[in-house]
Amino acid sequence: MTVFPKIMQLLKEKNMNDVLLTGGGIIPEDDMKTLNDLGTGKLFAPGTTTSEIAAYIKNWVKENRNF
Repeated sequence: MTVFPKIMQLLKEKNMNDVLLTGGGIIPEDDMKTLNDLGTGKLFAPGTTTSEIAAYIKNWVKENRNF
């Protein structure tokens, strides 16, 4: 609840709306909800597979970036 909000603030100040901020680890569910409400991407719990994380990022990029 310290780092993510600061990064989200900086991204918004720079109008970097096409940058995904995601992460994971031991994050309480209430904090995950608050961070998602601030605009972070999906936050992954311990044990999430690398393939699940990669699939999420690939899908996010397809939906949110213009190439």
